[in-house]
Parts: sequence; C-alpha cells; structure tokens
Amino acid sequence: MKKRSVRRAVVARLHPVGTIRSKIKTLKGAPKQGSEGAPDAWLEVSAFAAPALDGLVAGDDVIVITWLHQARRNVMKVHPRSDLRRPLTGVFATRSPDRPNPLGLHRVTVRQIDGKRLLIGPIEAMDGTPVVDIKPVLRTTADF
Repeated sequence: MKKRSVRRAVVARLHPVGTIRSKIKTLKGAPKQGSEGAPDAWLEVSAFAAPALDGLVAGDDVIVITWLHQARRNVMKVHPRSDLRRPLTGVFATRSPDRPNPLGLHRVTVRQIDGKRLLIGPIEAMDGTPVVDIKPVLRTTADF
C-alpha cells in the first residue's frame, strides 16, 4: 500500500522590529506611492532590534518592509489605483495594500539616525504601521 504524504500548513510569525511615526493618519490621506508626495517619517526601532542598526548611516537607501495592518486580507482583485475605469485585476499584479499577506515594500533613504530612530523617506506608510524588516539596497554594476 502506498503511503500518502500529509502536507501541513506553515505558520509564519512576524515580530515587528519597529513602528512608523508619520504625519499620515488615515488611509484617505495616504499617497499611493512614496514618490507621489509622501512625507519623510520616523521609524522607531524596538529595543530588541536596535543592535541590528549597526552599520547603517545617513544617506543609505534601504527597503523598509511593513505590515499593512489596516489592509483587507480577503480581497483578491482590485481596480488598479482605485480607478473604476480599469478592469478588475488580481492583487498579485498590482501594488494594492489589500492582499492575503499585506506586506508593504518601501524604498527609502535614511535621512538621519537618532539613537533607535531613523528619519526615512519619502514613505507613504501611515502612523502606527508595524515594520517587519529593514534591508539594504544592494548596488549592482548596472546601477553605475
């Protein structure tokens, strides 16, 4: 008799490393992309993650990965850019915050470092948005 393999669901646990402190207080007030008028904001890094800041300097470009905590997780199709004239499109083909796992990717510049706080921008994330990771932007020969 052939043994049947059983697949188990993988549960991912994210531990926020910080929080965004921004002038943007509501979804309605948030630009769709950082380049569309988003302000700079403070990223307050949690005490446990503060040692991970070692090596970052003002002027660095980083990718800030956020958990879009006010996103709808049951939405699978949207009108891109909330434009009803555009056809419904699967969220994996859009930058919609509404998606099964609402991770936000934000390429920003570190403007200033003040202890456990980074002034970064521009970033379209709302005040209180959890940050799950910070990654350096890697330079390639194509960038030069």
